[in-house]
Amino acid sequence: MSKYAIAIHGGAGTILRSAMSAEKEQLYKQALSDAILAAETLLQNAGSAIEAVEAAVISLENNPLFNAGKGAVFAHNGKNEMDAAIMDGANLMAGAVAGITHVKNPISLARAIMEKSEHVFLAGEGAMDFARTVHIEPATDEYLYTPMRFQQFQEALKSDQISLDHNDSNTEKKFGTVGAVALDMHGNIAAATSTGGMTNKKFGRVGDSPVIGAGTYANNKTCAISCTGHGEFFIRAVVAYDISCL
Repeated sequence: MSKYAIAIHGGAGTILRSAMSAEKEQLYKQALSDAILAAETLLQNAGSAIEAVEAAVISLENNPLFNAGKGAVFAHNGKNEMDAAIMDGANLMAGAVAGITHVKNPISLARAIMEKSEHVFLAGEGAMDFARTVHIEPATDEYLYTPMRFQQFQEALKSDQISLDHNDSNTEKKFGTVGAVALDMHGNIAAATSTGGMTNKKFGRVGDSPVIGAGTYANNKTCAISCTGHGEFFIRAVVAYDISCL
């Protein structure tokens, strides 16, 4: 049987046991299981690594437990500004978006940029214009609103903090960026990453997730990488590409 593999992350950091009910723990485990299954089903049927990582990330973007898509945190302007990237290790093609709003699945827009445009990286209103031309599914403010994220946003505004998955009790540090890497039966690998960034971020801040070589990278000759954590450090160290080089 040909080999295939899928690995995902729902964010780095720790949710303390004291802050995790049995019910919430089960919800997280089920969400991660669903994402793995979405990708594995494709890989088992000779699907591509690109299809698999997109499917896994879409599953996580559709779940409000994670800081991406439906569960994206709020920026200082009260909007959900989302970033995403995808990369094909077979040919080093890549697509990325930054600072987009009103898109249900940013990772699908990133893939469309890779496959249907002449570019790698689109941002802001221009990216939204492109999304409409390729019929990427939109999302309303109501869809992107989640009570937990809004409460985190209100707490962050009170203290004027910019934080990763801000928690009002300061008892946990949870970095909710999501991602996936995969190997398909054809021997190709791919990586995908999606995030809502930092709660209360300002000035159009963009993290490492959509930056090819910083938060996302894939090369058949080496490995596939999807990062999560404090984006500024990953950008400065060009972490994903450096891992590939090593």
